[in-house]
Amino acid sequence: MIFPDVRLLIVSPVRNESAHIEETIRSVAAQTRLPDLWLVADDGSDDGTLEILRSHEADLPFLRVVTISPPPVSGRDRLALALEARAFNEALKLVDWRQYTHIGKLDGDVELADDYFERMLGRLAANPRLGITGGSIVEPSGIGGAWRPVTAPSYHVHGALKLFTRPCFEAVGGIQERLAWDTIDEVYARMRGFETERDADTVVRHHRPSGVADGKLRGRYRHGACAYILRYSFPWVLARSGKAAVVWDPRGLSGLAFLWGYLWFAIRRADRVEDDEFRRFVRSEHRRRIRRALRSLG
Repeated sequence: MIFPDVRLLIVSPVRNESAHIEETIRSVAAQTRLPDLWLVADDGSDDGTLEILRSHEADLPFLRVVTISPPPVSGRDRLALALEARAFNEALKLVDWRQYTHIGKLDGDVELADDYFERMLGRLAANPRLGITGGSIVEPSGIGGAWRPVTAPSYHVHGALKLFTRPCFEAVGGIQERLAWDTIDEVYARMRGFETERDADTVVRHHRPSGVADGKLRGRYRHGACAYILRYSFPWVLARSGKAAVVWDPRGLSGLAFLWGYLWFAIRRADRVEDDEFRRFVRSEHRRRIRRALRSLG
């Protein structure tokens, strides 16, 4: 299906993606349903990423490459500083995104199947309540060239490749420039009557493992910090820490890192989602999921 009434905007914030950006470009160019505009925002690359993008711009009429000035911030943890979300929002300011029916985020290290956009648009067309969707991620395992699936609940869409309907994007207020943005948007979507659902049958290659640029334990710590920002209850965090200690590598230490991330943010009284309705909704969802899990065990 071509979806003639659809106008598809894809935004890709990139920085130092020269190792994989060619694969992303090839996979987007091969789509059975091309984006109407693919806006790629380079956020201060110094590895040739911008030059690679510019070399393809003339051949791909839907591709527009822009540069974003990096903010004057200290620290090297780009995820914790939400610089990717900032670059996304800075790019959106350069276009009238309300002219588009669908807005997507696509990272510069993602390789899509040729019919990826067609499949996602088909899912959104088939279910008017569906506001956010995306494929299922596989990442390099480091063992003989094998790929491993990234486990996630069905209602969570990986931040590397989200696709929103415009009404949903407007309802959630877009992407917040803070750690945990890719869960905050989904919670607000469900609060406001939309569904969020990952497509388990559409597999996408993410060439660089998520959240491990500074080491696995740093990534586990960051997940715990996200739990604080998202207003998760402490009993839920304790249970999650126990699970992380058993199923995440490195075993044991991952659970401690997750718990410490939550506690350290709580001790510092770090900024979090200061919205009582959000907090009540999150905890209500957790209670419903726990009850369903217990019923399934019975």
